[in-house]
Amino acid sequence: MVSGPRGLGPVVAAPASPPPCHAPGPDGPWEEVQERVEETGRAVVHATWGQWLTPVLLDPGLRTLLGRDWPRYRQHPAAAGRMSLAVSRAVVKYTAAAALQVPTDRLDLAYLPGGRPVLRGLGADLEVSLTHTGELIVVGVSRSGPIGVDAEPVDRRISFEALREHVCTAEEGDVLAALPEPERTERFLRLWTLKEAYTKALGHGMRRRFSAVGFEWDATGGARLVGDADGEWAFTTHLVGGRFWVSEAHCRSTAQQSRSQAPTPAPASAPASAAGSASAQGRELSSPSDVKIIDFSGRRSPRRQ
Repeated sequence: MVSGPRGLGPVVAAPASPPPCHAPGPDGPWEEVQERVEETGRAVVHATWGQWLTPVLLDPGLRTLLGRDWPRYRQHPAAAGRMSLAVSRAVVKYTAAAALQVPTDRLDLAYLPGGRPVLRGLGADLEVSLTHTGELIVVGVSRSGPIGVDAEPVDRRISFEALREHVCTAEEGDVLAALPEPERTERFLRLWTLKEAYTKALGHGMRRRFSAVGFEWDATGGARLVGDADGEWAFTTHLVGGRFWVSEAHCRSTAQQSRSQAPTPAPASAPASAAGSASAQGRELSSPSDVKIIDFSGRRSPRRQ
């Protein structure tokens, strides 16, 4: 393993947590998601439009599956927008249903101001985060504290100089500026997804200035939040399908705390990014210690019953 520049960790990093689960369609398999939620309290799932589109659109129960999103689906003026809405919401519902081990038709997916998805009624204490970019859809679910996910294509063309002041702290910017291309772009994109995931977990999304949030890396390439002395936050970035950086942020503290006590970025004076992710934003989450653990005997398919 070769060490990278100060503050950016090794060139090759081995994530401490397993990679996101792949869900090739509504039929799963979902056992791995259920096992991870049982063992760790959370899971991250990735899927692609192409694999989900046909079974979702041909589902005779699509109206029930989409629930309160049905009118929006029917009224969307563009076919691509309708398909995007249907597939992304289906992946969210099937992932949440697998985590809770209940049929999808028992879940009511709603949204808070800013667009963050939440479950009403059954499973209301399950945290949900959604992002999609290109053909990739990523969903994070957690019953053990706030969670946020973000993804970016590894080949995304991006201007470091144009976004440096909005995304990087002064130290991060200096370190990245000293790197050669294309390494600078790779590190910048990974840093970006970490900050997106963290602010989504906080419920702030792009309403917060990323340059007020600093990261540092340990000897193994693990990301740490500057100022998080107690290690309440855990971060992981994985390369999915060789084409996308996918980052997860999770608050693993079990201490009684309010969200205002977490390291929180300052209000933005300008947009943090022009990211294309359909991120989950805007929710004030409860303390992780207040989360109710919903237990179901045995494992069930998320298919409707």
